[in-house]
Amino acid sequence: MEFDTVIHGGTIVTPTESWQGDLGLVGGRIAALAERLPGGARRIDATGRLVLPGGIEAHAHIAQESSSGLMSADDYYTGSVSAAFGGNSSFIPFAAQHRGQSVDAVIETYDSRAAPNSVLDYSYHLIISDPNEKVLTEELPRAFARGITSFKVFMTYDLMNLGDRGMLDILTVARRHGALTMVHAENNDMVKWMNARLAAAGLTAPKYHAISRPALAEAEAINRAISLARLVGAGLFIVHVSTPEGADLVARAQACGLPIHAETCPQYLAFTRADLHRPGMEGAKYICSPPLRDAATQAALWRHARRGTFESVSSDHAPYRFDASGKFANGAQPAYPAIANGLPGIAMRLPYLFSEGVAAGRISLQQFAALSSSNAARLFGMERKGALLPGYDADIAIWNPEETREVTLADQHDAMDYTPFEGMRLTGWPEHVLSRGETVVEAGELKAARGRGRFVARAPYRPDPNAPVEPELDPALNFGAEIRP
Repeated sequence: MEFDTVIHGGTIVTPTESWQGDLGLVGGRIAALAERLPGGARRIDATGRLVLPGGIEAHAHIAQESSSGLMSADDYYTGSVSAAFGGNSSFIPFAAQHRGQSVDAVIETYDSRAAPNSVLDYSYHLIISDPNEKVLTEELPRAFARGITSFKVFMTYDLMNLGDRGMLDILTVARRHGALTMVHAENNDMVKWMNARLAAAGLTAPKYHAISRPALAEAEAINRAISLARLVGAGLFIVHVSTPEGADLVARAQACGLPIHAETCPQYLAFTRADLHRPGMEGAKYICSPPLRDAATQAALWRHARRGTFESVSSDHAPYRFDASGKFANGAQPAYPAIANGLPGIAMRLPYLFSEGVAAGRISLQQFAALSSSNAARLFGMERKGALLPGYDADIAIWNPEETREVTLADQHDAMDYTPFEGMRLTGWPEHVLSRGETVVEAGELKAARGRGRFVARAPYRPDPNAPVEPELDPALNFGAEIRP
């Protein structure tokens, strides 16, 4: 067989094992694995390097308006370039439906933003805030049929919160059509109650954001979300888990055989609420929801990453510049609820996870491969990505495990004016990223053309058919009533 490219001499890493060998690529796909492969029109020397599945960033806000109308700083060009420099070969940003919008129109809008600009292959998770009858019965099924088989809903924010009844309706539609529901789980009334009391006391500096959204608000909402999904027998993916209690709830549900999935994010492993207490308005750079917690929480989240509670560690890249276009769109010194919510981090997700996970001995190389790519591909239906196997897309990241860098803003290659990771010294860095066999990043240089990325139609989500069924919904136990779809 004649190979377009042979990657030789590296250590190939999968979620289950690693070995030294070669990869042969043909027509944008992996064609062969062997101890040694001859030939190749192009040969890439990976001696002393790790050859990993290209990262799949499964949680990012790119060219997206917030519910208040604020546009994120990164478009699909800068966002995909930044992701690529961070070792990613594909990503799944959100396409947000706000109230009054049709899902069809939302997808058309995001197609026009992504297709001409992305250097990486991409798909979308929808965000659903207005699940009216037409959305539930016509528009979501059309989106699922097109291969957009996941969507996110909110249990907080007045303009996004669906309420428990709305959650049940949309979970039922997802189960019927083979889609996965993602949820931002925080108790909206707990948060509003805290905000009102802090405001009444004049406590509105950025640091108070950290206590305005209690850990208990997340734990309660995660428990409720799991219960709602359990009632209708639907799969559920809980985004950005930030508390030990929330992670414990996920782990218990998984131990019971329920199709409950979750992620955490680098910011919850890297930073604490003390970062919001920086001088002046510097703490605004660290405002995100759920908020940053403490060192004990970080240790607990690392334990859950090692145990397998989390399917992925995603960036939740929400880029708002430290100026009037972003964090300070509502004034130079706004109260914390008026500060744009989110942290940038799409380029730092994997270098941070490698350095503080693998190099620091908290997770294994195999776990890194799973958390960075393979689990997301499996869970979100990217059937030809996330694995170094014949027939799969040649989406590959070659890492130098020994390289140590001090993080700078220039490393991010995004549209931001700050990175919260500035000045950190990290060990391990992606040197060469390929997407469908084409070099996207090599030796610190972008090699890919704007718009080369392709939309990825994803397969349906199918929960374990043996997952437990609540007795009230089991025809064998409920007098034959057919309630579930």
